[in-house]
Amino acid sequence: MNLVTFEAIAGQTLSGISVGMVLFLIAAGLSIIFGTLKVLNLAHGSIYMLGGFLCYGFTSTFASVPGVFWWTLLAAPMIVGLVGGLIEIFLLRRIYAQEMLYQYILTFGLILIIGETCKFIWGVGYHTVGAPWPFNGKVSLWGLSFPVYNLFLIGCGFAVFIGLVALMRYTGLGRIIRAVTYHREMANALGINVPKVYTGVFMLGCWLGGLAGTLMPPMSVVALGSDMAVIIECFIIVVIGGLGSLPGAFIGAIILGLLTAFGIYIIPKLAVAFAFMLMIVILIIRPWGLMGKPE
Repeated sequence: MNLVTFEAIAGQTLSGISVGMVLFLIAAGLSIIFGTLKVLNLAHGSIYMLGGFLCYGFTSTFASVPGVFWWTLLAAPMIVGLVGGLIEIFLLRRIYAQEMLYQYILTFGLILIIGETCKFIWGVGYHTVGAPWPFNGKVSLWGLSFPVYNLFLIGCGFAVFIGLVALMRYTGLGRIIRAVTYHREMANALGINVPKVYTGVFMLGCWLGGLAGTLMPPMSVVALGSDMAVIIECFIIVVIGGLGSLPGAFIGAIILGLLTAFGIYIIPKLAVAFAFMLMIVILIIRPWGLMGKPE
């Protein structure tokens, strides 16, 4: 067990929140898709992984281009979103009326397809991406040296959360999405193109996953298998916060990030178990999550 000091608490808090913000982007996409389409996308972690590999591919191929990371940050999530649109139109749309088991089988198959595609293009090695300028240094905070890029991730997470809340609550598009979510048949009777809304929401969810995958490489490595690890963490987040709840995903991601960061620092051997312990407690006390609503 490590010595707990103010500097250690501050460092682990910032680290936990920065990781939590990336997890929030992934979990928010998963939660939005389920909330509107009622599809539990098991391949959402693979969507995140695809964004990471695209980030590595673009930044390594066009390394001589000034600001290549920022161009990649624009392009990679859009490509992932387009892939999500194709998946919804040509695959998921055909099984909405079927039992949920078909969704599980289809999205599990997508895990294998996306994983094998990434392995074919980028291989099985571990890839790294350097932090972009001007966030490639460190800053002194409360007596500790902390990466500026992690602070950038925290800012991105909060900005995306505020943007998504504003989109859902204060825009015409958000009202249409909420109408389709609450009563699909009535929305269709009022002239709303429900299939088009479904495609747009699925693309938005995949865009969020691709954005997280593009932001993560400067803080971690890009490798096969990262999809399975992150999808488990996302399921823990939505269980804690409430499946289909955007604020719940935000709160759950921060809780999981802090729990993991302090668990690694205080009791490393039990760090992985803490998140599952909390999930079990939430399932027993409040099965619909902190911000979710009972069916």
